[in-house]
Amino acid sequence: MKKQILTGVILAGALFLQTPAAHGQAAAQSQPTPNQAQLDKDISLLRQDLRGQKKQLIAANLNLTPDEATKFWPIYDQYSAELQKLGDQKYALIKEYAQGFGSLTDDQALSLAKRSLAQDEAVTALRTKYLPIVNKVLPGKKAATFFQLDRRVALLLDLQLASEIPLVQQQPAN
Repeated sequence: MKKQILTGVILAGALFLQTPAAHGQAAAQSQPTPNQAQLDKDISLLRQDLRGQKKQLIAANLNLTPDEATKFWPIYDQYSAELQKLGDQKYALIKEYAQGFGSLTDDQALSLAKRSLAQDEAVTALRTKYLPIVNKVLPGKKAATFFQLDRRVALLLDLQLASEIPLVQQQPAN
């Protein structure tokens, strides 16, 4: 069951992450792209599905007592909502990169890189903020397991994302 949920999360993540990358590659090749509103709607639905699968994966691996579950899930929902906002920012950066792909100036590329790193730092800060909050309602091993699962899913999705988005193009030196 746990492997099925993890596989579902990875597959859904791959679908979610391929969409912006495909959009970026299509923009770079000057091919028509799907209606942006429809694309945004599709990605929103995929992200919602991913969050549900991630929650199932966490539930299947934490083995919470009824008392722990009552206390943990509201905190998880708060954490997830804050993480979603950061995900929205990440998606906005990907869209901006896709729109400028192939024609980014040095300043634009550097700005995107800096904002991407700041976004990574914000996710780390969020986890740091929630570690003591989660640890108030879960014993240390369960709190650590939660953050380990959260980080593992994020790393798998980031790996898929990194493999799908083309590198910033450099102009050859003359």
